[in-house]
Order: sequence, then structure tokens, then C-alpha cells
Amino acid sequence: MRVVLIEDVREVRDGLSALISGTAGYDCVATYGRMETALSRIESDKPDVVLTDLGLPGMSGIEGIERLRKIFPETPIVALTIFDDDDQIFNALCRGANGYLLKTIPPARLLEALQEAVEGGSPISPTIAARVVNLFRTFRPPEHAEYRLTPQETELLKLLVDGHHKKTAAREMGISFHTVSFHLKNIYEKLQVHSKSEAVAKALREKIV
Repeated sequence: MRVVLIEDVREVRDGLSALISGTAGYDCVATYGRMETALSRIESDKPDVVLTDLGLPGMSGIEGIERLRKIFPETPIVALTIFDDDDQIFNALCRGANGYLLKTIPPARLLEALQEAVEGGSPISPTIAARVVNLFRTFRPPEHAEYRLTPQETELLKLLVDGHHKKTAAREMGISFHTVSFHLKNIYEKLQVHSKSEAVAKALREKIV
């Protein structure tokens, strides 16, 4: 099994690479510390599975997963991260991740998860699986698709979909944190949702942005 690993922390990257390549039937053919570097070279690596962190410097793992999916429509992509919040989970899966694993996963289980992904499965850490179920229970089919978002509200919603938080979105838009909060409140009212996770989910499912 040809595995490509994207992880910015060198100690973690080296440890995972040694684990994978040191196991019969597995070969970590390439490791990258940044998503940008991986995207420029990964096609020639011919991976059977891509294992990527989400909290990367520069381009986030979330955006990277979406771009990787365009390069490899069928190759499984598995997120390996410390993030267990609803936004990261939903964004990663909606952008194209086949699995979502926490870094606390035992080494043996990680190897099994990679095999599971290659065989067409969707390996997810147990605590994450429970949250995914709860997430989807809160979502309802769209009643209508016309929400009359302003240009700034639409821009903010797109940034949230891309994985930004309020502070980073404010910086990207060149507006204050309080203005972002104001727009976010309006977005929630117009989309008839109660949280950032629900807003992002609705935006993705209904292709609002």
C-alpha cells in the first residue's frame, strides 16, 4: 500500500512514516510538511491513500482535501488530526475526506484504518462517529434556496465554509470582529440555523456559496 503523509510537525511526521514503512505491506512513499508542496508533487507519488493533518501552516488541510479530491477523484483521503469539533469534522467530510481519525488512535488501529480506506471503507474514530450522527440529525431538508444574503454575508459564509473562524474571517474581509458577529447573526436568521456548523452544512448541501 502506497501511503502519502502530509503533517507539519516533523517528529510526528517521522514517527508515522517509520510506523507505516516499518509494517509489512505498507510503504510511506512520500511525506510533506505543507499542503502546497504536496499538491505540486503528489500526482507523481501515485498514492493508494493520502493521510493528512488538518491544522497545517499556510493552506489548511480542509482546503487541501478539496484540491486533492480534484487530482484524485477516487483515491481515499483520510484526515488525522487533533481537532474534534463539529466544524472541522463536517468540513473535512464534505470536502472529500473518506475518513476522520484523531491522533490519539493506537498505531495498530491506524494501520487498519488505512487498509479499511483502501478497501472502500470510511474509517472514523468512535467519538467522531457519534458526533457525525448527532450532526446529521440536526440538519433538515431545505425548504427554499433563496435567502437574500448580502454580498458581505455571502463572502463571510464562504470563508466559514473554507474553515475560517470569526477572527480570521474578519482579517480576510478587512472588517472588525464585531462586524463579523453582526453579519453572522443575520446569516443565522436568514438560513434559519442556530450555529456555525449548521450554517456551513446548509451552505454546502444547498450550494449557497
